[in-house]
Amino acid sequence: MRKSDFNIRKVMLCIADAVIIALCGIVANFILQTLGFKTGFISIMDTPYVIVSILINVIVCVSMLFLSGAYSKMWRYFNIRDYLTCVVGMIMGIVLSTLILSLRYNTFRFVLPYTIISGVLATSGVVLFRLIFKTAFITINDAGTIDAGERTLIVGCGNAGKIILTDIYTARKDINNESRNLFPVGFVDDDIRKQNTNVNGIRVIGSTHDIPNICKEQNISLIIFAIPSCSEEERQRILELCSKTSCRIKIVPYLSRILFDNNKVELLHQTKEIKIEDLLGREPITFDKKSVAKLVKGKVCMVTGGGGSIGSELVRQIAKYKPKQVVIVDIYENNAYDIQQELVIEYEDSLNLKTVIASVRDYDKMEQVFREFKPDLVWHAAAHKHVPLMETVPCEAVKNNVFGTYNVARLAQKYGVKKFVMISTDKAVNPTNVMGATKRCCEMIVQLMSNTTKGTEFVTTRFGNVLGSNGSVIPLFRRQIESGKPITVTHPDIIRYFMTIPEAVSLVLQAAGMAKGGEIFVLDMGAPVKITSLAENLCRLYGKVPYKDVEIKFTGLRPGEKLFEELLMDEEGLKKTENSKIFIGNQINVNREELLSGLEKLRVCSENNDDKQAVELLAELVPTFHHQTN
Repeated sequence: MRKSDFNIRKVMLCIADAVIIALCGIVANFILQTLGFKTGFISIMDTPYVIVSILINVIVCVSMLFLSGAYSKMWRYFNIRDYLTCVVGMIMGIVLSTLILSLRYNTFRFVLPYTIISGVLATSGVVLFRLIFKTAFITINDAGTIDAGERTLIVGCGNAGKIILTDIYTARKDINNESRNLFPVGFVDDDIRKQNTNVNGIRVIGSTHDIPNICKEQNISLIIFAIPSCSEEERQRILELCSKTSCRIKIVPYLSRILFDNNKVELLHQTKEIKIEDLLGREPITFDKKSVAKLVKGKVCMVTGGGGSIGSELVRQIAKYKPKQVVIVDIYENNAYDIQQELVIEYEDSLNLKTVIASVRDYDKMEQVFREFKPDLVWHAAAHKHVPLMETVPCEAVKNNVFGTYNVARLAQKYGVKKFVMISTDKAVNPTNVMGATKRCCEMIVQLMSNTTKGTEFVTTRFGNVLGSNGSVIPLFRRQIESGKPITVTHPDIIRYFMTIPEAVSLVLQAAGMAKGGEIFVLDMGAPVKITSLAENLCRLYGKVPYKDVEIKFTGLRPGEKLFEELLMDEEGLKKTENSKIFIGNQINVNREELLSGLEKLRVCSENNDDKQAVELLAELVPTFHHQTN
């Protein structure tokens, strides 16, 4: 709305109030005449007195409404506090006009009854008019005849918020611009100096703490978060408030990611839909792409488990750095086919891509693959990782995770691979489940290979849960919400560290560039996230109220599951790297003879499918393994 439009409406509101006060004066006069005629309480009031009293009431009350700020608020923004402002203004006007009339006629006999009745009627009329008009205004607006568009609340009225507002007005001139249908209802901002001020006719109607109430009162359907420079802690707090509403949420990118063109910036088209990872409580991890490009360019890169959530993202990112060849190895042909077709479409003939259907458990087949492609770099992402399932089939976890890793690591050594990077997990730290114990065993194998190999750099990367990966909680929660079923959380207090798939893969790639051999790279993933809060926020992002629209059911800890995960074992310590978010855990000495002997026993046991003994042997190999069966 333009400022001139707002001034016109302000004058119209003043006129409306004057008419209401005058009419109420006439009604009050009629009531008093009626009472005087029937009861003799008062004489019939003369016309000059009525005219003078009405004029004084109108002038004084409208003036007090103006001074109280009733006309600085736009009709569609009115809330309870604004109605109270009108009441206060009217009371001030009534009291003052009563004093003036009393002095004029030197008596309270006629003045007091008249001003009380007219004052009550006029105050009720002024408030009721605003309430009725606001309701009618919103109804007409929703019908699309006035100020049509998606009712939008802008969070932050700084430079970014002002640019957003300008972009919305500009978009209305472009019939092909989807943003032309946005209707800015107001701003919220925590700067007390900005409260009740106007930006191009759009008022600051509250602070960020008021977001849930404002969205409900004003029928908001879209929130644009326009504070790109705020701290991550503040960003998380505000986004959590936004997620308590049923509104769609869009956010302006971080300040460093805003795109400028000829010293001009259009933010509206740069906003993005909020995702659950925006609530993790930290900024996205950044990495040195130059080091990755130097590592990958012109190399033959092999990714085992290349069709999985981590493996496929590895392949995507590796493909960007002009490798000599990319070799996808996966036993599940559907996933392998999907990523193959995606890359064929993306790169056409510019990427030398080979896809091999094979299991890392098959040493002979994997040797054939190594012999044919002679990889320079190997990322080993193939693994069974589902904790509860692996509790039921420990021998399968051993065969795939432990001996799959052992096979690929030995072949990397045999065929002179320059770097071998194994994907591990925080569940390998003080493991309480079979999956974690097998991954810890894999770390020990990689460290052993590093100690006994020259020419190949063996390295482990360890991180927490990955948002959206196969088997993670987010896809499960989404399926449950979309199917109308309860969200299942194992325990109300369970917490986990989370990162996004691109972050996890960027860590893996940069770790390979940093690797000198034997390191365990660990990502500082910020504060842990409570799974219950994650479930609640996901409900809100679907526009649903947790525990009301969607039930959250607590099912109890599963076999091998613990309330919290650790990222580092006590004896590993931490060393900083050039990236402030990446640390290196000191290598733990591994007794070669004991490890090889234990692996041989474990091999025989797993081939005999003796699950009970497999768990016992894992405990011997991994002293920190304390199996929880719950």
